[in-house]
Amino acid sequence: MPWNTQGGPWQSGGGGRGPWGGGPPGGGQQPDLEEVLRRTQEKLKGIFGGGGRGGRGNRRMVLLIGLAVVALWLASGFYRVLPEEQGVVLRFGRLDRVTGPGLHYRLPSPIEEVIKPQVARVNRIEIGYRSTATGKRELPEEALMLTGDENIIDINFVVLWRISNAADFLFNIRDPAQTLKAAAESVMREIIGRTPILEATTEGRRAIEQKAQEQLQQLMNEYGAGILLSAVQLQKADPPAPVIDAFKDVQAAQADRERLQNEAEAYANDVIPRARGEAERIIQEAEAYKQEVVARATGEASRFKAVLAAYREAKDVTLQRIYLETMQEILKGRNKVIIDSAEGARDVIPYLPLPALEERARQASGQKGGGQ
Repeated sequence: MPWNTQGGPWQSGGGGRGPWGGGPPGGGQQPDLEEVLRRTQEKLKGIFGGGGRGGRGNRRMVLLIGLAVVALWLASGFYRVLPEEQGVVLRFGRLDRVTGPGLHYRLPSPIEEVIKPQVARVNRIEIGYRSTATGKRELPEEALMLTGDENIIDINFVVLWRISNAADFLFNIRDPAQTLKAAAESVMREIIGRTPILEATTEGRRAIEQKAQEQLQQLMNEYGAGILLSAVQLQKADPPAPVIDAFKDVQAAQADRERLQNEAEAYANDVIPRARGEAERIIQEAEAYKQEVVARATGEASRFKAVLAAYREAKDVTLQRIYLETMQEILKGRNKVIIDSAEGARDVIPYLPLPALEERARQASGQKGGGQ
């Protein structure tokens, strides 16, 4: 078999294979890139109706694609703000306007961008501890504070806040939440540093919360943070764990002291007014007796002066009158026997009913004894 007929062992006559049954030494014919591009272009022309019109069809296709891209780009400027949000629009990275809830339009990126912070959500910052899935984790470096009477107290508290001005919140402070946390801890340490431990752990808790909220809100306003505080709540205000039992014993002793003091004050409030009333009554009775004695003595003195004046004017008559008044006072209410001592009765022998008089005397004595 001639070599030119069979093509030789490395020609196409051998089935396009090499002498060992492989492909040709050159690895076969590679596809032409220009041919692939040409075929793709022809297919696109068929889709867009270009047919064989050449460059005119290409320009039309590019124009349609460009218009579609521009339309999509412009449509991307629509955005919606939820009721609990505010829309902060930035133009080339600078604040341009703030929008409320609803559907709005902005210039597409990268000309304008919109940030939508949640202004109605109440945020929570925990100081002194952190809540976890299994409970809470204490942070002594935040919780331990020094009181006004140089005692150590373990405090956990929560700051509840929300965004009041979205623009101020986003641009005036680099990290508003962290700034609020640091300021809250500082304000609480200042207030606790002026408060005794007993007041901080008992009836002074509400006052501490109110003072902390007022001072912290004033500080946020000075910073222009755009933050409104809802509440500052003390979760715990106790002595450190190693001394809490001894502190409770001291509190119990103080409670007993206050109870006994209150009981003593109540007893004093009951006894003292009654004693004062009794003293006032005695004083008034003594004053009345004094006035009575003085009036009686004054009256007797006046009567004696009147008698003395009458005696000086008519001694016999005055003496007779005094004698009769005295005898009247002495003999009043007594049994009397009258004996006539006139001139005509001198010859009559006086007769005194002595037995009858004795009987009357005994009866009178018996009546007095029975009455006693």
